[in-house]
Amino acid sequence: MLFFIDHSTRRVHIASVTRHPTGPTLPQVPRMNAIAERWIGSCRREATDRVLITGERHLRLVVGEYAEHYNRHRPHRSLGQRAPDRLTDPEPPIARDHTRSNPRDRLGGLIHEYSQVA
Repeated sequence: MLFFIDHSTRRVHIASVTRHPTGPTLPQVPRMNAIAERWIGSCRREATDRVLITGERHLRLVVGEYAEHYNRHRPHRSLGQRAPDRLTDPEPPIARDHTRSNPRDRLGGLIHEYSQVA
């Protein structure tokens, strides 16, 4: 998989998926970027290690769905608990005892997203 990460916002951009990651055109990088390594680990732990990938098209679907979750919903400690696409939003409100939430499932219920109802 070829992806790019904007260091300042942590936004992930999926560029391509290949069947032959060890082919002769693979870039020879002695040390991967720490932010990219972190994203790969998160993607594997939270999505691809929990799904039986049946082919290249399925991998694109799973990784694309995870990248959308990562960019739009998943909180990042270094970004003040905001997602990369929500950097201009105010600080997330603190949940109270009677706070109602609106759940949303991704990847068939593998990932759960919650947002507070006003």
